[in-house]
Amino acid sequence: MSNLFKDNEEFQGKDFSIDFLEKGDYEGCSFSNCRFAKSDLSGLQFTECDFVDCDLSMSNLTGTGFRDTRFKGCKLLGLQFDSCNDLLFSVNFVGCQLNLSSFFKMSLRKVHFKDCSLQEVDFTQSDLAKVVFDNCDLIRAVFSHTILEKADFRTSCNYSIDPEMNRIRKAKFSLTGIAGLLDKYDIDID
Repeated sequence: MSNLFKDNEEFQGKDFSIDFLEKGDYEGCSFSNCRFAKSDLSGLQFTECDFVDCDLSMSNLTGTGFRDTRFKGCKLLGLQFDSCNDLLFSVNFVGCQLNLSSFFKMSLRKVHFKDCSLQEVDFTQSDLAKVVFDNCDLIRAVFSHTILEKADFRTSCNYSIDPEMNRIRKAKFSLTGIAGLLDKYDIDID
């Protein structure tokens, strides 16, 4: 990898699926309305970066570092976040589409998902302690052997979580969402 270092630069309206983003470290940079779909982002490092209204769907994230990185209004379909560099992995998502993505075996402690679509996302064996799911759609999201202690699901919907297969101590649920904890029993709740 080259020693390229970009600091506090703004990238707007760039199509990095054609003109690839140079390999290197990006610190304090902002990416707005950029297209990275199906790009090779492997090995890049993003520290304190903002991605706004970008499309990173189906990109290669092998060894990619995201430290204190924020995604807002981004399309992040089918991403394998579990292939990222997990050292200091720290992200937050607002208004993003993360459908079909994977966080398998990842530590996401205290991550905040706000107004996100998390349909069919794989959280198997992940540590989601103190994660906030604020107004998120979790239909067919997979929670298996997942740590959900003190996680907050109160304003989210469509989740199905087996309390016997996950650690949910002190997790927060709304009364209307409690049915998502009883799905495996195939009972009708009025």
